[in-house]
Amino acid sequence: MTPAQLLSRIKKQAIPPAVLLLGPEAYERRRLRESLAATVPQDALTDHDLAASSLAEVLDDARSLSLFASERLIWVANGEAALPRGRFEDDSESESGSGDASPLKHYMQDPTPGVVLLIEAIRFDFEGEDKRKQDRVRKFFGAIPDVVELRRFSVQDARAEAEALAGRAGLRMDHDALELLVEALGADVARVAVEIEKLSLFAGGRPVGVEDITALVPDARATTIFVLVNALGRRDRARALEVLDTLTREGEYLPLALAFLSTQFRMALVAREAGLKSSGQIQGHFARLGVPMWGSRAEQVYQTVSKFSQPQLERAMSLIYQADKGLRDARPDDRTVMERFILELVG
Repeated sequence: MTPAQLLSRIKKQAIPPAVLLLGPEAYERRRLRESLAATVPQDALTDHDLAASSLAEVLDDARSLSLFASERLIWVANGEAALPRGRFEDDSESESGSGDASPLKHYMQDPTPGVVLLIEAIRFDFEGEDKRKQDRVRKFFGAIPDVVELRRFSVQDARAEAEALAGRAGLRMDHDALELLVEALGADVARVAVEIEKLSLFAGGRPVGVEDITALVPDARATTIFVLVNALGRRDRARALEVLDTLTREGEYLPLALAFLSTQFRMALVAREAGLKSSGQIQGHFARLGVPMWGSRAEQVYQTVSKFSQPQLERAMSLIYQADKGLRDARPDDRTVMERFILELVG
């Protein structure tokens, strides 16, 4: 089940008696909590934590009848902590549970009317080694048929959601500012939502541009380097030179920008040699190699792969080497070296 499907069931007042939330995406989790909390009286929401309480204790609470509310919401954090000791061999923090899922099976055979039991297991993602651990969590809570997967937003979906959030907040942002905001925050829509709320208060009705994002949003200055990487990946010479001018005016350390570029093109060369055909394949491939990569970065690498042939990527690595040598010389200045590099790369 997707978050949107559960939200639809909440609106139709067809909420399941128990729901398991899987995955780390915080924005959708918050929306679901707010929507579910709105269906019960304020004092009918109970929070539990399976790192501190047993699953049996939580279910005893779910069976208890309230004298003041016929409908209750029981929100349970740290679902992973209920699993048997040693289930995550390399993760001692989670080895606190008794590991007995039978009380949950018995409860689900006759759930308490009017009670919604929601268990969140948000520690593990859907890729790489996390997937194996998450599958164990899913199996342990297998008595709950309604599972909501909280998958991270793709870059495209994050942009669309950011645009919708800005519209609801009455915040006017130009395209480049919106792109930079999403890029700076790694397509993390929960953080994007917080920053849009802050920007709407700051702007006071005026349009927000790239300069505002750079000045006010955490990590945005560093992310301007990724905008340069992205422009070069698209072979957009004019945009690359424009971003280089911005970095120079802001006093950015240009060897750092070149280091990011080197990483980008090396990853693109690896992806091309491996025959990877999408950003998802790229993200999964590097995850298997033990290299963490969020979706937006995988999309950048994919754009570079799609714009540069293998000989061009190999030439780019040679040009990066030459530029690195140039940045170590006393003359010419760093900006001249980087301009020459950009012109030779995408000329």
